[in-house]
Amino acid sequence: MSAPAPAKNAHAVTHAGPEATGTSMRARVGDEIVIRGTTAGVVARDGEIVSLHHQDGSPPYDVRWAEDGRVTLYFPGPDAYVRHLVSGGGHVRAR
Repeated sequence: MSAPAPAKNAHAVTHAGPEATGTSMRARVGDEIVIRGTTAGVVARDGEIVSLHHQDGSPPYDVRWAEDGRVTLYFPGPDAYVRHLVSGGGHVRAR
């Protein structure tokens, strides 16, 4: 006979990241994409989304990387997230 399955905690909250990640990822031109370092010694990257390939804002994106200014086609992995930047209305655009 096996033990009963543990009860699920109805109050548990999972957090996917600071903004949109994975299949829910949606971006606008001007948003920032951030890639977290996943292992020791790996430096995170960030860049500005300069062009979309889909009207709904889903990946892939053309990204201008902050470190060298190059623009590349980027398909985000699970270590990436979009930071939606707001300009105007009293908010300062981060850069």
